[in-house]
Amino acid sequence: MAANPPAPHSSETAMDFRTLPVTLFQQNCTLLWCEATRRTVVIDPGGEAPRILRLLEDLKLEPERILLTHGHLDHVGATADLVDHLGIPVWGPHLDDAFLIEALDQQCAMFGVPPLRGFEPDHWLAQGDTVTVGEATLEVLHCPGHSPGHLVYFHAAGRLAQIGDVLFQGSIGRTDLPGGNHQQLIESITERLFPLGDDVRFIPGHGPTSTFGTERRTNPFVRPAARSPL
Repeated sequence: MAANPPAPHSSETAMDFRTLPVTLFQQNCTLLWCEATRRTVVIDPGGEAPRILRLLEDLKLEPERILLTHGHLDHVGATADLVDHLGIPVWGPHLDDAFLIEALDQQCAMFGVPPLRGFEPDHWLAQGDTVTVGEATLEVLHCPGHSPGHLVYFHAAGRLAQIGDVLFQGSIGRTDLPGGNHQQLIESITERLFPLGDDVRFIPGHGPTSTFGTERRTNPFVRPAARSPL
């Protein structure tokens, strides 16, 4: 039985997506677009800007803005370069991740990667905000735990969510980086994501897609006995 009945499908414009794993972190940069207008958002451009630009051109998409789920370097690395090439604004993450974006140099040093160009988001997002993409609408959910300002973008009509590093197929986001909190992460998953409905398909920050129902039933890290860190 579903944890929560799926919301009725609306007549809102459908959306489609393509993920492009980038850098050695194999982070899923996601192009999510309105099928009626071909207008798109670029979610979490973690690196390799030329490959992202080439995919936008190949798919004949018109980028509207960059959306960020959180401030870790593998999710924001190509942001400044894309802004230079596309001239589009950066929205997100939540203001609570500002310290991570301001500390990109320290993040790079921590992981032993070359320095990244800094940037400042044009608009911070919060729980309950919405983002339009062409004729479609994304709901914004604040899901802290992996980082304090982590956001999820949910297309209710299409039963699709881009969830960054909150939840993965068979796993959950790490909480040992600055600002991480295991209990908050579990609460974000069980109290904000799972109630959206078992049928919701999600795009994680790394790895393959899954559904909330599949993870609720089978993911060992979100079963009650596994919700407390060792």
